[in-house]
Amino acid sequence: MRITDLLKEKIYGIYGSKLEEEVKRGKIPDHVAVIMDGNRRYAREKMRAKVNQGHVKGREKLEEMMDWCLDLGVKVLTVYAFSAENFSRKEDEVEFLMDLLKNEMISFAYNERVHKNRVKLKVIGDMSMMPSDVAEAIKLAEEETSEYSDFCLNMAIAYGGRQEIKDAVKSIARKVRDGELKVEDIDESLVSMHMYSPEISDPDLVLRTSGELRLSNFLLWQLAYSELYFADIYWPGFRKMDFMRAIRAYQQRARRYGQ
Repeated sequence: MRITDLLKEKIYGIYGSKLEEEVKRGKIPDHVAVIMDGNRRYAREKMRAKVNQGHVKGREKLEEMMDWCLDLGVKVLTVYAFSAENFSRKEDEVEFLMDLLKNEMISFAYNERVHKNRVKLKVIGDMSMMPSDVAEAIKLAEEETSEYSDFCLNMAIAYGGRQEIKDAVKSIARKVRDGELKVEDIDESLVSMHMYSPEISDPDLVLRTSGELRLSNFLLWQLAYSELYFADIYWPGFRKMDFMRAIRAYQQRARRYGQ
């Protein structure tokens, strides 16, 4: 390694430590949501490899993100892992992702660190779209961690925000039709109660990697008052320093909730 690289690494190390100290003195968001974007581009541009290798790196980065959240005291992490639209990708890529997801769910169910930190897993999305073996693995991981509440990891899989709102509207409409509800009963709180996971609080901070400035059908109902942060770096390359910058940006904003 060149002297300039060593010097740069030293400077970044000092900066990262100072930044983390500053962030830990401020208000930490209870719920962080992440659109994990850029796995495929990272594989092609940074690794010169097939896109599947980017997905493997993305999975590893999620483990790091959980550690960062646990260290900071973030209570809830929600990640956009696989959208309903992602099923339209090439068959071999979807099959690889499903196998990766299945293996990850089985591993998660019996992971010592998961149980030591009392991490609860919740998957939100349309499980009818998932292969049966993947759905079974998800069910296993959820059941094995269902009693925990110290830290919650929510994974949006086969998920779409419009789809979630549509399903909530249908559920409410059926109850009105059957006389269980009156139209006058419908308010924001009632709609929220018919989302996939009404027990999950709305995100305080939503961050997206890869430099794209859009929400891609993610938590459209829940993020009405969330702070948004966009990082111009692919998900597998996302560093703890980048996460600290996102938290610091959140801390510097005044949340008025429309007031």
